[in-house]
Amino acid sequence: MEEKKKTVRVVCALIEEKGKIFAAQRGYGEWKDWWEFPGGKIEPGETPKEAIIREIREELAATIEPTEDLGTIEWDYPDFHLFMRAFRAKIVQGSLSLLEAEDGRWLEREALSSLHFLPADEALLERLMQQDSRE
Repeated sequence: MEEKKKTVRVVCALIEEKGKIFAAQRGYGEWKDWWEFPGGKIEPGETPKEAIIREIREELAATIEPTEDLGTIEWDYPDFHLFMRAFRAKIVQGSLSLLEAEDGRWLEREALSSLHFLPADEALLERLMQQDSRE
């Protein structure tokens, strides 16, 4: 009988400024050195919007405002099922400081594909590229 994987619920932000999007490089764990859009786990009783604002404050020391809900990406990793809610966002207070990530970069949308993203973040990036080509 197949064992049911644990579901992990997270949020991520595509933080945009001056036509560029911020990406962070993980500095720890199994996926160390892979790139992702910043964010983290949704805490019990927290809405996704509350979670992304808190996570960015904790990880990057800035306050953001989610400007668009980009929907959900679901991905099966070897040890868990990921349910990732994504938002476009802008910085409304402070500037980004790397408190947890190994590296961070502001990149033009076209340059994002040059980074080695986590699979779920890669799926989000592909969805965005498809949306952009239709607009």
